[in-house]
Amino acid sequence: MLAILKKEFNGFLNTLIAYIVITVFLVAIGMFMWVFPESNVLDYGFADMQTLFNMAPWLFLFLIPAITMRTFAEEKREGTIELLLTKPISDLKLILGKYFAALLLALFALIPTLIYYYTVYELGNPQGNVDSAAVVGSYLGLVFLAGVFAAIGVFASSVSDNQIISFVIAIFLCYIIYAGFELIASIPVWGGYGYFISQLGIEYHYTAISKGLIDSRDVLYFLSVIAIMILSTKLVLSSRKW
Repeated sequence: MLAILKKEFNGFLNTLIAYIVITVFLVAIGMFMWVFPESNVLDYGFADMQTLFNMAPWLFLFLIPAITMRTFAEEKREGTIELLLTKPISDLKLILGKYFAALLLALFALIPTLIYYYTVYELGNPQGNVDSAAVVGSYLGLVFLAGVFAAIGVFASSVSDNQIISFVIAIFLCYIIYAGFELIASIPVWGGYGYFISQLGIEYHYTAISKGLIDSRDVLYFLSVIAIMILSTKLVLSSRKW
């Protein structure tokens, strides 16, 4: 699995995908935090990182599928998937190797944003007047969110040999699981079930973690969704034996 992870991660770094994804993410977040008048920290007047944590999920929704779309789709298109599957490695370890490589690249994009935290920390009046607990919780929420989106992206890549189709499927599924349930719950036909429906979506749990309160139920939710998507990918690969 570690060999697959290393191969995949190096493969990302040897293409423009990694650099484009990280650059687009950092530039977009930087524009929202420091330039655009509706959201920049300097005009807002409060030392917080809420702009980053509000926008990052929507950027991840597009950028992580761009990372994962090639994981299995490219192998299928080039005809190397059969050779890969004959190697002495289980389907699950193969999937996890590719999954963690994509997740690692997504997390690399988050590391430079710590500079934004340091800047906001220094700009606070008094210095350090920032809710660090909420920042830590929000970063943890983004890590879990990236994990879910990467798992969905790998699954989407396994169902097609066309990278563009995999990309579109991944974006659709990521959007549905992030904001779709919240939108469905807002329809005034569910009565008391609306709150339960909203809890099925990521946005509810991401918002809860972003407050700085790490609840085991939220963590379990993210891990469960990741596990479901990984097992779904394994099911797709195992279908070759049927």
